[in-house]
Amino acid sequence: MANVLVVGSGLAGLIAAIRATDAGHTVTLVTKAGLPDSNTRYAQGGIAAAMFPDDSVESHMVDTLRAGAGLCDPAAVEVLCTEGPARVRDLIRFGVDFDRDESGVTRGLEAAHSRSRVLHAGGDATGAAIESALVATVRERAERARTLPRGTADAGPRLLIREHTMLVDLAVHGGRVTGAVLLGPDGQLRSRAADSVILATGGAGSLYPHTTNPALATGDGVAAAWRAGAAVADLEFYQFHPTALAVPGTPLVSEAVRGEGAVLRNALGTRFMLDVHPGAELAPRDVVARSIAHEMAGQDGTPVLLDATGLGRDLLERRFPTITAACRQAGLDWATDPIPVAPAAHYWMGGVITDIWGRASLPGLYAVGEAARTGAHGANRLASNSLLEAAVFADRAVRALGASRVDGVDAGAALDRAAADLPRSAAPFVPGRSTPGNAGPFADREGIQRVMWQYAGVLRSGEGLAVAAATLACWSRPATGPDAAAHLDMQIQAYEDANLFDLARITVAAALGREESRGAHYRSDFPASRPELAHTVAFSREPNESNTEAEEAIAC
Repeated sequence: MANVLVVGSGLAGLIAAIRATDAGHTVTLVTKAGLPDSNTRYAQGGIAAAMFPDDSVESHMVDTLRAGAGLCDPAAVEVLCTEGPARVRDLIRFGVDFDRDESGVTRGLEAAHSRSRVLHAGGDATGAAIESALVATVRERAERARTLPRGTADAGPRLLIREHTMLVDLAVHGGRVTGAVLLGPDGQLRSRAADSVILATGGAGSLYPHTTNPALATGDGVAAAWRAGAAVADLEFYQFHPTALAVPGTPLVSEAVRGEGAVLRNALGTRFMLDVHPGAELAPRDVVARSIAHEMAGQDGTPVLLDATGLGRDLLERRFPTITAACRQAGLDWATDPIPVAPAAHYWMGGVITDIWGRASLPGLYAVGEAARTGAHGANRLASNSLLEAAVFADRAVRALGASRVDGVDAGAALDRAAADLPRSAAPFVPGRSTPGNAGPFADREGIQRVMWQYAGVLRSGEGLAVAAATLACWSRPATGPDAAAHLDMQIQAYEDANLFDLARITVAAALGREESRGAHYRSDFPASRPELAHTVAFSREPNESNTEAEEAIAC
């Protein structure tokens, strides 16, 4: 049995901790905030799976591949859609109470799905319902392990929970991940040894000032993996949700609202999506987000309007209680008036490259959930596939722990889906180097967010991305460590800002190198897709065995 460190407490991290504990491993689960705090908690749309007689795995695969715009890994898509129904049944077994009607489990239709296959819980509180059930399960496992009688074969804890504990860096020795450096709630840095580390740290919505993610989404795992020498890929593909409520905090307005029949209107009241795409409001997310951005540009930046008045107050309050509450808090009544919406950073298709068992290019390291680039999403994630991916690949990563062969496949050979043989596009290029020793000012979060939103947001151009790259190259990486900040909150923010700075530079460089428009990546100077272009791969030149900063390189 292995000593496993799981980092992150969203759906992916909680499933990994539960599965690894049940398999007999010794597990330490660390999370930067409280155990229930994660991106999962804020997910509204639901979880997609082919679980009904009029649906099929094949249909779900076709929809996923179509949304991914030619960059999905078909093997990963097959795993996602084939194993998805079983993982949803696991969630039910762990206590998730999906919504029901007289015919059974309720299901909804969302953009780019050819069938109604999206399950919800609590109306638009699916993520919160899943998070609550899994947190309870994890706490039960931890308590059960803690109270096992001493002197038995099962004596001693198998699941330790460490809240308010931040991942700072991965420990690498002999080309293998051997644990992590963690910042504890007492402000002390400590090393935690592990046979395997499973990153489930989510995305990096805090790269942008407008995001549906909580503030803790700062890409800590992806940044640490990249610094340690693991390959990351496709970071330019950041999905912007088309409809966030255009009020402070940018709360998400689920795609399921449009699935129920709500429509988008510009300032003149015109339903503009009818002239953009055959799917109108249910076109793929990138299409809807760009169309809204164009409409906003033509009306001096004023948000567009989501008109859900035709759905009726009863349906809105029953089906979407979270959104209804957010509207009321902002002084809006969406049952009687259209509400202002605008795009916001929502989900990262890129991340740490893994094979279909969650294994990264560094031995001993696994990545699951939004932190991973499994290949299941390609250039544009299909709505409600994110929770499914987290459940499916977290389960698979635990099954692969310490195994030299999985399902008859050699573990090393399986990694040919990862960095070494991943097809790349164009020629290598290296972003401008910036270190704490530069004469330039230290980067700060507000500055990073401003640059990313203006030049690497929904609409991009080569000229703008070049400005972004030059601006970031003139800044120094934020200083980190106990000597850089006196208070714990300031220390945490410094580490987060350093991670965002690293990721911003890689993301901008990748976006600048991808001279095409595809999926969530749109270049006004290259509006057409180029099928010959494959993946962007960012990597440290050598594995960072001593945790000193490695030279960066990006192949595109």
